[in-house]
Amino acid sequence: MSHGPRIVHLDQLVIRPGSGWARLPLIAAAVGVVFTVVSVVLAMGSEENAKQFFHSWLVAVIFFLGIGLGCLFFVLIQHAAKAGWGVVVRRLAENLACTVPLLAVLFVPVAALGMYDLFHWTHADAVAHDRLLQGKQPWLNESGFRIRAAVYFAVWTALALFFRNASRRQDESGDEALSHRMARFSPVAVALFAVTLTFAGFDWLMSLEPHWYSTMFGVYFFAGTIVSALAALIVLTLLLESAGYFRGVITGEHLHDLGKLLFAFTVFWAYIAFSQFFLIWYANIPEETNWFLSRLHGTPENPASWRAATMLLAIGHFAIPFFFLMPRTIKRNRRLLMVGALWMLAMHLWDVFWLVMPNLHREMTFSLLDVTSLLGVGGLFAATAGRLLSRGSLVPSRDPRLVESLAFENI
Repeated sequence: MSHGPRIVHLDQLVIRPGSGWARLPLIAAAVGVVFTVVSVVLAMGSEENAKQFFHSWLVAVIFFLGIGLGCLFFVLIQHAAKAGWGVVVRRLAENLACTVPLLAVLFVPVAALGMYDLFHWTHADAVAHDRLLQGKQPWLNESGFRIRAAVYFAVWTALALFFRNASRRQDESGDEALSHRMARFSPVAVALFAVTLTFAGFDWLMSLEPHWYSTMFGVYFFAGTIVSALAALIVLTLLLESAGYFRGVITGEHLHDLGKLLFAFTVFWAYIAFSQFFLIWYANIPEETNWFLSRLHGTPENPASWRAATMLLAIGHFAIPFFFLMPRTIKRNRRLLMVGALWMLAMHLWDVFWLVMPNLHREMTFSLLDVTSLLGVGGLFAATAGRLLSRGSLVPSRDPRLVESLAFENI
C-alpha cells in the first residue's frame, strides 16, 4: 500500500546560502590545500619519505576514487533498471560521481613522479633479470600505464558528466525523452565502466606486486567501491537530513533500501574475497601464494605483523557488519544506520591500506603521511562534492519517476 506523494517545499531541495553546507567547499578546500602542502613538505625530507608519500597518496586517491566510481555505477544501474525508488537519492550519487575529474588531477603525481617508487616493474635492472617481468612488459610499461590511466579517467569523466548534465537539463525542461535516452545508453555505459574499472584495478593495485595475479581481483576491487559508495550515500543523506534538507522527500523507506544494498554488497565483497583466497590457497602456485603469505605471516622476526591487519579486515569488513546490518530495525534506525555506514567507510579504507602498504613495509607500519595525505585528498574531495551539491536541486525535480519515488514503500 502506498502512502502517496507528500508536500515538498523548495527550500528542502537546494543548499541555502549562508548555511554550513554552503560554506563547506571553502572550508574543505582550505583543509585539503594545507594538508596537501604538508604532505609534499614531509615527502621532501628523504628518499624514504618520498616512497612513503607516494604509497600514502595512492591509498587516499584510490579510497576517494572508489566512492566516486561506486556512485557512478549506482547512477548507471538506476537508469538501466529504470528504477523508481532511488530517484530521490540519485542526484547525490550524480554529484559524487562528478568528483572523478578532480581525482584524475590528484592521480597525476602517481603517474608522473611516483611510478619508480611504487612499481617494481619500472626498474630496468629488475626487468632485465626477471623473465616473468619481461613477459609482462608489453602491458606493464610506463607509457602504456599512463595512456591507459588517461583513457580510464576520460571514460569515467565523460559518463559522469553525461548523466549529471542530462539529469540537470531535465530539471529545466521536464523532457521525458532525456530519461529514455539515459536508459538506452546505460547498458553500454555499464559495459564501459566494468572494463575500465577492472583494468584500473589491475594496473594500479595488482601490479604493485607484479609477480602476483588474480583474475578475480577486478571484481574484488568493484565490490569494495560499491560498498564505500553506498556507505557514503547513506552518510551524506543523513547529514543533509539532519541539517533540515530532504524532509518529506527521503524517508525511512529509502534509507532501508540503501541499507539493504550496503548489506548485500558487504556479503558480495566477502564472497569474492574468500573465493579469491580459497582458489589461490588450493592451487598453491608460488607466484600467487606469496601475495597472501606476506599478509598472513609478515616477516620471520614478526610473523604476526600483517596477520592482525588481515584478521581485522575479515572480521571488521564482513563478520561484524554482517550481523549488525542484517536486522530490519537497524536499517530503519537513522543513528544505527549512520554508525554502520561510517564503519564500512573505515573498513574500506583499511582494505585499500591492506592492498597497498605491504608493497612498502614488510611489517605493518603507520606514518604521519598516511594521515596528511588522507586529509589532503579528502579535503579537496569534500570541497568539490560540496560545490557540486550547491549548484542546483538536491533531487531530480522533474524526473518522470519522482512521484513514484516519493510514494515508495517497502513491502
